[in-house]
Amino acid sequence: MTEVISVRFRGGSKTYFFDPRGLQVRMGENVIVQTAQGLEFAACTQGNHEVADEAIVKPLSAIVRKATDNDFRVVEYNRKREREAFRICEGKIADHGLEMKLVSVSVGFDSNKIVFYFTADGRVDFRELVRDLASVFRARIELRQIGVRDEAKMIGGLGICGRPFCCSQFLDGFMPVSIKMAKTQNLSLNPTKISGTCGRLMCCLKYEQNAYEDAAKRMPKVESFVQTPDGPGNVKGVELLRERVKVSLDSAPESLKTYRACEIKVLRNGKGSREGIEIPERTARFVEEKEEEELIQPVFSTTYYTDDHLAEAPRREKMNVEGDGKPRHRHRGGRRRGGPRPEMQAQPPKKQGGSRPPKQRPEGQKDQDRPAGENKRRRPPYRGRRGGKGGDTPKA
Repeated sequence: MTEVISVRFRGGSKTYFFDPRGLQVRMGENVIVQTAQGLEFAACTQGNHEVADEAIVKPLSAIVRKATDNDFRVVEYNRKREREAFRICEGKIADHGLEMKLVSVSVGFDSNKIVFYFTADGRVDFRELVRDLASVFRARIELRQIGVRDEAKMIGGLGICGRPFCCSQFLDGFMPVSIKMAKTQNLSLNPTKISGTCGRLMCCLKYEQNAYEDAAKRMPKVESFVQTPDGPGNVKGVELLRERVKVSLDSAPESLKTYRACEIKVLRNGKGSREGIEIPERTARFVEEKEEEELIQPVFSTTYYTDDHLAEAPRREKMNVEGDGKPRHRHRGGRRRGGPRPEMQAQPPKKQGGSRPPKQRPEGQKDQDRPAGENKRRRPPYRGRRGGKGGDTPKA
């Protein structure tokens, strides 16, 4: 086992191992490392850890130091030089009339080397362009022709899924992708739907290819002759991920029935004749095992009251509980839900016209025998104008 740190350079998602030489580097810190191209500025993606000796490409390079404030200023100065070099190089390409597209410019940490990345349909003679650039920048000039997939990785962007490009985020390298993968996964062969921004087939077609290939080995092909729980038939469709097939039964060829892979038995895989094929008994139907229903335990809830609530409880009980012991809920307008009170039901019905029933008098009692003033109707006190206080009407 060897102690190493993992670093990543700008514009790439591949990690490299370097010897820390006793330094403790944490993830996210920037370091200066020694490479075959000279000193380079890199970011640590994983701190000190041990890896197997077989995973290391020897000789193992070492880090020089942790990045300092002066190193950050050098990096910022190099970024300005890259923007200036990009502008100048585009002008030189137009002057020479070269059919090439400049993609990116990279200036080394020690500013001794400038690399220009470009794309072109074929070979380009850029010898005169290199001489002009060397006379301007007084540094070693290198031009590298890259493909469209490398261009998308350098520039970056968002894919049709709405996420950043996989190649610029986490892919260490480009994987071979073929149109056969789209056919295996039953995808649309429309180039606009299975191609990325770079114009090539999307890298994500490779992610689930192994799962589809494994499922295809266990599933029958289309037009296979199979036996089902409902009788023999031909396979008309296959769902690889769900491991289900659509079968056209001999007894009902106009409709398709869906079965699980475990419910069918393949008698002939693929197209062919049925002659000489012995049809066995119908297969068993798949039955899902139902889990035992769990007993529902009663849930007891506890209501907590405040001191003010407890102080108001006797008054609420007096207002809301009637003679039958049932709580009554008051509503606006004095209406009650649940009908009239029991004592009101015992009263005789009112006569039409809204008058009250005559008050029963004791036997032998007459109007003149009543106390004075009992037969007189009480007159409410005069309240004056609306909203005024009681009393006489003020005189002018």
